[in-house]
Amino acid sequence: MYTLPSKLKLFAIVFMVIGAIGMVSGFLNAPKTTAEVKEMLASGHGDGHNVEASHNEGHNAVKDAHGGEATHGEDAHDDEAHYEHIMHQMQNRPWSAIYIASFFFFMISLGVLAFYAIQYASQAGWSPVLFRVMEAITAYLPWASVIILILLSLSAMDVNHIFHWMDPELVNPESDHYDKLIDGKSGWLNKSAFLIRAAIFLLGWNLYRHFSRKFSVLDDTAVDNRYFKKNFRIAAGFLVFFIYTESMMSWDWLMSFDPHWFSTLYGWYVFAGMMVCGITVIALITIILKAQGYLEFVNDSHIHDLAKFMFAFSIFWTYLWFSQFMLIWYANIPEEVTYFVTRIEDYNLPFFGMLALNFIFPLLLLMNSDYKRVNWFVVLTGIVILAGHYVDLFVLVMPATVGTSWFIGLPEIGSMLFFFGLFVLVVFTALTKQPLIAKHNPFIKESKQYHY
Repeated sequence: MYTLPSKLKLFAIVFMVIGAIGMVSGFLNAPKTTAEVKEMLASGHGDGHNVEASHNEGHNAVKDAHGGEATHGEDAHDDEAHYEHIMHQMQNRPWSAIYIASFFFFMISLGVLAFYAIQYASQAGWSPVLFRVMEAITAYLPWASVIILILLSLSAMDVNHIFHWMDPELVNPESDHYDKLIDGKSGWLNKSAFLIRAAIFLLGWNLYRHFSRKFSVLDDTAVDNRYFKKNFRIAAGFLVFFIYTESMMSWDWLMSFDPHWFSTLYGWYVFAGMMVCGITVIALITIILKAQGYLEFVNDSHIHDLAKFMFAFSIFWTYLWFSQFMLIWYANIPEEVTYFVTRIEDYNLPFFGMLALNFIFPLLLLMNSDYKRVNWFVVLTGIVILAGHYVDLFVLVMPATVGTSWFIGLPEIGSMLFFFGLFVLVVFTALTKQPLIAKHNPFIKESKQYHY
């Protein structure tokens, strides 16, 4: 049985406390009035040049709207409106930071759950010695689900405004802010349907997680394979449910941040990132446990296979990224290219940086088969991959919620530390609940003796 080291528990709690302080400071430092925004800009605060760039951009837009000129009254009115726009962006920033960090660890847990189901449905012989690690990672899913549902509900109750399409003025034909395109999508993008779908997704995923874990534990003391067969059947059913709901989830929880834009590849794109992050975390936790003297049956071949999946899904993610980018760039349709133009212009470093982290580094570090067996090499690559996909998520969300007022500061770092601490605490506590080997699994002997 695994025993949770007191130092690790303290480490996780300290991270959560420091992270919570950073998150709270993000809300406290957000401006409440346009006067505070002006003061921040004048004093050079408000996280630097990005806010100033936003102000200049808006000021130029006002001039363009008036044919390059504006009367003093019009200019003052529009300038005030733009200061209000900046204020809303800066108020969205701490909410966006929390949303990105919470979703990042949520998608790791969900990706591992899908990978775990694939192992059962395919009756894989190499992986049963890793099942308890996978189950422990999925133990975070109920926690993550509650947090995500709370954040989505707060958005629907207008506590925050990170989902632009939730503004009722946009679907009111009598309003000056009426948006015909968003109104046309209101059959899908409306608050009640949004929350109902979220509840269905989360309930379905957590029910599978509950029963798969239950049957796995019962199988340890079973005299036949009945629980293994039950796990096989529900895994096959779950994967059908998952592939549909994961796509719809990606539309609702990520793509709808840019409601004027859509991509038919988006569900697969999010899926690829989810899977590579999940498999990477399986590899990292397995290596940590091996270093502590646990998982004696896990050998270099198991690590090699995990690293192969890390490499494969990194290439798959890059293929989807390039396919999406290349087709939109080549077609050059204004309403489509705007999505990438804003990210290249306003998020240049993170946009191209995450491409290097998610493709070039895994390609160079994991292409050689021998490197996939070197634990520290896999750990190094894993850290790079996780950092890259956090930045990817940042680039998916921030341009639509905070625009050019983005920055990686206390809210972003605090949110990441808090959810990292919570994730570590929940996952490593879950490891203590059951033996680290699924004893009665019919493929456990093959898995213990696995050599590539």
